[in-house]
Amino acid sequence: MVIAGLVLAGVAALVHVFIFYLESIAWTSARARAVFGTGTVEQAAVQQQLAFNQGFYNLFLAIAVALGIVLYAAGQTAVGATLVLTGAGSMAAAALVLLLSSPDKASAALKQGLAPALGVLALALGLAL
Repeated sequence: MVIAGLVLAGVAALVHVFIFYLESIAWTSARARAVFGTGTVEQAAVQQQLAFNQGFYNLFLAIAVALGIVLYAAGQTAVGATLVLTGAGSMAAAALVLLLSSPDKASAALKQGLAPALGVLALALGLAL
């Protein structure tokens, strides 16, 4: 179960790196505008500063999970698991906030929150057993 949890958390980290890319680097691109429904380049540009900052939140969560996986694999199980659980748990919690505050964005919430939630569950179960 631990391996499954780490793999799922790793997948979640990769998704959040991609979200970082869309929000902080490619916000006004056609792809990012389609994903986030921000309209025209001009309309997206108005939100660009906020998206840029939010993207870095996603990147930092991904880094915490990745570092946790590396430390866990290197034998630092307590520190590694703590980082993975904190980073992936924060990802899952943010997805839950999105789902509850904007039910019309349920698809996005599931895409960003399912892997980290399952990763937290699997890792916690694996550590408990």
